[in-house]
Amino acid sequence: TEMITTSIKISSTPVHTAEASVQTAFTTDGDAQTDEQTHQSHQQNWDQPPPPGLVDFLQKVEDKVVRELVKNAKSHAFDGFQANWEDHSTGVSRLHCLQYPSAQEQGFHVTSVSWSCTGSVVACAYGRTDDGDWSTERSCVCLWNLEQRGLQSNQPNLIIDAPSAVTALCCHPNHPALIAGGLYNGEVVVWNTSQTQDPVWAQTGMSSDSHREPVYQVAWVPLQKKGDFGVLSACSGGRVLLWLVDSYRTRLVLNDGYALAKQQIPHSISVGLKGRGSNTVGVTSLALSPWDSDTFLVGSEGGLQLKCSFSSRMLAAVPSEGLSVALKAPAVFAFRPHSGPVYSLHCSPFHRNLFVSAGTDGLAHIHSLLQADPLLSLRVSDSYVFQVQWSPTRPLVFAAASGQGDVQIFDLGRRSLRPAASIQDGGADHAATCLDFNRHRPRVLAVGKTNGTVSIWQLSDDLVEQKPRECTQLEQIANQGAE
Repeated sequence: TEMITTSIKISSTPVHTAEASVQTAFTTDGDAQTDEQTHQSHQQNWDQPPPPGLVDFLQKVEDKVVRELVKNAKSHAFDGFQANWEDHSTGVSRLHCLQYPSAQEQGFHVTSVSWSCTGSVVACAYGRTDDGDWSTERSCVCLWNLEQRGLQSNQPNLIIDAPSAVTALCCHPNHPALIAGGLYNGEVVVWNTSQTQDPVWAQTGMSSDSHREPVYQVAWVPLQKKGDFGVLSACSGGRVLLWLVDSYRTRLVLNDGYALAKQQIPHSISVGLKGRGSNTVGVTSLALSPWDSDTFLVGSEGGLQLKCSFSSRMLAAVPSEGLSVALKAPAVFAFRPHSGPVYSLHCSPFHRNLFVSAGTDGLAHIHSLLQADPLLSLRVSDSYVFQVQWSPTRPLVFAAASGQGDVQIFDLGRRSLRPAASIQDGGADHAATCLDFNRHRPRVLAVGKTNGTVSIWQLSDDLVEQKPRECTQLEQIANQGAE
């Protein structure tokens, strides 16, 4: 029998993307084979009798097979299991390495990264993480649209100039064009990226209400009117200020303010504060509770971790210094402090009482809002930990960026407390200063470093897909202290 094979191949113009080594705009690939002998062999002759003994065997095992099927139908062993028939990736891979050569030539570090609410644009702040007076040095914010064709990793889609080093950044949760930023000189700015010629939408300026020290964190705070947001900022001077955009959308106006005075810190841990020069506690990190609009957390230069209330009416024991609002004392509860500055706090999106914190002691502490002592403490690094963040899809997973240049990803559902994955890129010479999970594309993680690069990583399925009973395990961790 002669085999006849026909193969038709049509070439086309390639389309270059970052997701595949080879792609084409359209491809037609046809393969035809004829093999008469093979084709005929697959046809079943139903008139032939079954193989000897087959009928007897089936009749013999029928009752037993039926009993097992009935038993399996009543079993709950696989309750909550959802099959995923897609191909599973097994590792962490880098999709892009973004950089702005001009900022790198000036020695700027990436101080903050934030994804737009659509998940397609990543914003990157350039500033400094080392010592020195950087208040007079101009800097910038860069944006890359990862969905835009012809992405150039060393050419941002938009560059926003800033009058001072940018120390904090946060994209608006609902409006993809709005970004809040904090500067080293104490200013708070809101940029509108749809206004490419003049993206400054509103700013505090250097008024009597402004911060006097570097702004280390900014966050969008939902207001009472649905859809409205204010900007919350925290600085090393001990103030946490809430700003609103004025009706003309040119200025940020101070709406409320809080100050952390040493004598108003809960007494259980205030002993170590005596003898210091300033009367205030310098704020280095801030976190909002996604479960309780009245609750926010702050971390301090001295290692304090405090639960605070927006509704506090107690006046702060600090001078008003001509502010347009009276500062209030927000602290209502103190947790066991770190041994050094607290650089990062993040509340769990899956449990109302859990948060994670990290700082210069190299540890990540899992805390409950209901008790002072941590539930778990995990060694992340022998150096600083600059940021920690819970996964938006896996209740038991969080990531930590370290001063040794790596990102450690922990899975609290594993028996070992060692990292489930480690992202090491470029060695320990360049610290990983910041990170941000992409909430709309859960497999994507952005990491900024002191060498001025932002790497976009794709995470494995195991780090992204929620496991059965995972929320139950998280609840058990949260209840450890109550047992």
